[in-house]
Amino acid sequence: MEFIVALRNVSKRYGGHAALADFSLGVRRGEFLIFLGPSGSGKTTILRLVAGFEQPQEGQILIEGRDARDLAPYRRNVNTVFQHYALFPHLNVFRNVAFGLEERKVGQDEIRRRVCRVLELVNLPGTEERAVTQLSGGEKQRVALARALVLEPAVLLLDEPLGALDQKLRHEMQVELRRLRQRLGITFIFVTHDQEEALVMADRVAVINAGRLEQVGTGEEIYERPRTRFVAEFMGVKNFFDVNCAISSATENCFRTARGQTFWANGAAPLEPGAPATLGVRPEALRLHAQMPQPAPKNLLEGEIVEAIYEGGSRRWAVKLEGGELLVAREPSVQEAGSSLERGARVWLAWDPARTLVYPR
Repeated sequence: MEFIVALRNVSKRYGGHAALADFSLGVRRGEFLIFLGPSGSGKTTILRLVAGFEQPQEGQILIEGRDARDLAPYRRNVNTVFQHYALFPHLNVFRNVAFGLEERKVGQDEIRRRVCRVLELVNLPGTEERAVTQLSGGEKQRVALARALVLEPAVLLLDEPLGALDQKLRHEMQVELRRLRQRLGITFIFVTHDQEEALVMADRVAVINAGRLEQVGTGEEIYERPRTRFVAEFMGVKNFFDVNCAISSATENCFRTARGQTFWANGAAPLEPGAPATLGVRPEALRLHAQMPQPAPKNLLEGEIVEAIYEGGSRRWAVKLEGGELLVAREPSVQEAGSSLERGARVWLAWDPARTLVYPR
């Protein structure tokens, strides 16, 4: 497959700190790829390398099939939208959007045509003469987006562009960005540390940790089938058990904890009996029961609710087990089974073996 952007064994160091280590990934033409990870994981470094603001110490970066090492930023067919807009406060909306075209000596009639067209695309028609200092945060972000799009790049780089917006505006801009990408066919490479934002917007998500690629896949793959414990934790898995494999087969594994608890996992990779592993269970995979369910499920634990929180669309409980471990469970608020459960109640927690995540140690 031909990639519009390809990073091959790229390493980048700042002094003794490795921001990226032997990093490889291809970006498909026309896709919306999101780099997701905590602060300091290397996400922005990748964008700066692709944009040409930085150079790697090792490895190769290809843009539209060309080695980008000797290409200056202005010669790369990419453009960048930053978190803090970087608009010129002394210029009006039209001049901000037109700035790059003026630098390229494009004719005035063509500039006006392209600026007006792109302002229509970002839902800002008729704002050409407004001062950018009079715009709202969401409008400023749209102007910054228009300024990047008017140059018609093959790749648009977006460095946490929605981070300064309130929640309502963030959700609106997420929809706008997906609509624009689908309409224009431009490749979007987007950086965020917000898991929900990544799941809502991306065709594929690349999870980065300490300069390395942990996993890349669709949002559903990353969320439902995280390949490593780091990805599982970053995507909201709260419950983990240290176990050893007791029974292994091609279709299911049985595990035991040091306290003798038994858990089952379906579809797990075969492990040698006695092999250590870590099991993960998402909070929403747990089901609370006020009475012990009959027949007893394969995965069943008893405990006491120590925290009950109403979250609007869901309820969250912290349940303390006999050994002192805390588990977190979450269910939709419409679930009647848990709606009357409060702090101090004795409950049973059950989950389907198909929802058990297995990480060999």
